[in-house]
Amino acid sequence: MTVIRADLLERLAARQRERAAAQLLRRLHVLDVDVATGGAWVVDDGHRLLDFASNDYLGLARHPALIEALGRAARVVGVGAGAAHLLGGHRDEHARLEHGLAQWLGRERVLLFSTGYMANLGVLAGLLARGDLCVQDRLNHASLIDGAQLAGCTLRRYRHADVEGAARQLDAQPQAAALLASDGVFSMDGDIAPLRELAALCRAQAALCMIDDAHGLGVLGADGGGSLAWAGLGQREVPVLMGTLGKALGTFGAFVAGSAELIDGLVQQARSFIYTTALPPALAAATCVAIDLARGDAERRSTLAARIEQFRAGARARGLAVLASPTAIQPLRVGSSEAALGAAARLREAGFHVPAVRPPTVPRDQARLRVTLSALHTQAQVEQLLDTLRKVLA
Repeated sequence: MTVIRADLLERLAARQRERAAAQLLRRLHVLDVDVATGGAWVVDDGHRLLDFASNDYLGLARHPALIEALGRAARVVGVGAGAAHLLGGHRDEHARLEHGLAQWLGRERVLLFSTGYMANLGVLAGLLARGDLCVQDRLNHASLIDGAQLAGCTLRRYRHADVEGAARQLDAQPQAAALLASDGVFSMDGDIAPLRELAALCRAQAALCMIDDAHGLGVLGADGGGSLAWAGLGQREVPVLMGTLGKALGTFGAFVAGSAELIDGLVQQARSFIYTTALPPALAAATCVAIDLARGDAERRSTLAARIEQFRAGARARGLAVLASPTAIQPLRVGSSEAALGAAARLREAGFHVPAVRPPTVPRDQARLRVTLSALHTQAQVEQLLDTLRKVLA
């Protein structure tokens, strides 16, 4: 019998050709840090660019105290952990970081993961099973969607920030064990989820509430405790909190925070925690320093808040249509992928790194320039960007 199968590599190549024709190809660019200048400058193929694409919201990634802590720990414990957490890779640096995060966020326990993607996969696949229900915002990060699909549960999505829509999706399966998951700050729109309303809905519907606070941690709340701190919500209202360490904290990795019962269960069930090498312990040591800086240096958050207000006011004055975002993520929709790529190229020629974001990352015909602001940006640099955007998008 002759076996005829699809050629997987040819299928991949065909998809590549389709994406190229639709102006949707993603490409890697090597960006170097401008060591001489510092601040928010990067170098792309010899061109110095002001970086308005980084999620280093507080400007901690190159902070001397973090660099010193990383090097000091690496000289003592080495670079890699050498094993999974459960097989000897869990070090004192990891334990100190988990304790520091739990204290900061008012949670009983914290469990470290190597990335935010792995954290969301591990939590959802560890908590949910076939026959369960997972309800999610349509604009949630891909890792939340993939986590629900990996779990094999029923995934129902509601219109962005529509609490009544979320309620209808929960009502559709009233007997199923249910989890509602949402971004705290949405990574491509920059707006904040209706957190209090979602938490109240979960209480009324006996559903578990989970918030991915990758883009809120360190930025929102009185001491940078994130979107839940900003909304006045704690572990009782939102039992499952995921956060990342590679954005406002400037290092790398992720965590899940909640009750001792939750964390003990995930140690047994979260495969993306169990079956991978532990986060480098030197990075954990540097992150402990980053937490102290994020909590104690309110001036950085104040500077960032001022830049956000400056950008939004300046955009309105120049007739630039920014989305309704109160955070460091300030997107400008331009429509087609071709238009977004063209605008990003013209910005690069003018000395700015502002990437074009296209489908499937955002909905069709909603391609955009994703401007991200940092405490490293000066007032003059934000004004320069605004003036250039007005010319580019005219």
